[in-house]
Amino acid sequence: MSEVVPPEVRPKPAVPAKPSHVSQPPPAPTHSSQGSAVGGQGSGGGSALLGYIGIDTIIEQMRKKTMKTGFDFNIMVVGHSGLGKSTLVNTLFKSQISRRSTGWSRDEKIPKTVEIKSVSHVIEEGGVKMKLTVIDTPGFGDQINNENCWEPISKYINEQYEKFLKEEVNIARKKRIPDTRVHCCLYFISPTGHSLRQLDIEFMKHLSRVVNIIPVIAKSDTLTPEEKNEFKQRVRKELEMCGVEFYPQKEFDEDMEDKSDNDKIREAMPFAVVGSDKEYQVNGKRVLGRKTPWGVVEVENPNHCEFALLRDFLIRSHLQDLKEVTHNIHYETYRAKRLNDNGGLHPISSSPPNDTQESNL
Repeated sequence: MSEVVPPEVRPKPAVPAKPSHVSQPPPAPTHSSQGSAVGGQGSGGGSALLGYIGIDTIIEQMRKKTMKTGFDFNIMVVGHSGLGKSTLVNTLFKSQISRRSTGWSRDEKIPKTVEIKSVSHVIEEGGVKMKLTVIDTPGFGDQINNENCWEPISKYINEQYEKFLKEEVNIARKKRIPDTRVHCCLYFISPTGHSLRQLDIEFMKHLSRVVNIIPVIAKSDTLTPEEKNEFKQRVRKELEMCGVEFYPQKEFDEDMEDKSDNDKIREAMPFAVVGSDKEYQVNGKRVLGRKTPWGVVEVENPNHCEFALLRDFLIRSHLQDLKEVTHNIHYETYRAKRLNDNGGLHPISSSPPNDTQESNL
């Protein structure tokens, strides 16, 4: 009878040590296999990883790359003169970003058509650089006859899509295409306390198809709390009846968590805001506000206005989503229609010059 030879016992391979500069990964990482079973393991099964791989470092890699290259954000402000558009933008970014209009002097003629003016600044916070472009629309709503006064604005937005598209179809295109597309349009509603003007409804109805519109009630400190709440409800109802969709649109909610968060935002809109770049002493603290005979309206106090809600929504929670909706929805809609209508687009050698003024802060 032959002797039974015991199987050879092989030592387990050494597990590579995790780099000291990487934070602790979540416990019990697993991998799952898809498709046919291999080596006796069924499809869809999972098992613990034998050691640290480093998948979790991709977030840090993306952060470093973004900090090196920076990013663009283009915001348009629309509303008739005197609603504090420039002041609110300066308050949002806590710097002199937008030019402040002092109104039309007696010697200066009011423009017969809506003008488009843009100014760019590179702002930096915590090592992150952002090229911020503010597009203003002086002359909007200031005429006796404001029929179709949104057309120059719509034309400008589509021109930026066209400029980006032409860069995309170049044979030797740039590694990073300059993004001048409008990511967000703040539409300023006059605080009448009654209802929207026909111009407000027509503008938002036409422009909501091509850009992310965020309606705000300007200079809301002219309304009492009761008037403000009633006006907000009336505006939402009128926009719903007229089929106007503002950002964030319900159809773009990706999951139940998004829907829950965005429902709270939609219920709070339009934001009733106050803007100011002047500081006052209140209870021993310096605060941004507007001084009245009855006291100081604190811009960042949620009990006084909804500026903080707008800032957190626009910059701290939805800025990236605004850019993604612009690219994946509005720009793709324009791109598909443009290519379908013309049967393609011929490559071009260069893009038109950029007239935007730029400075560093």
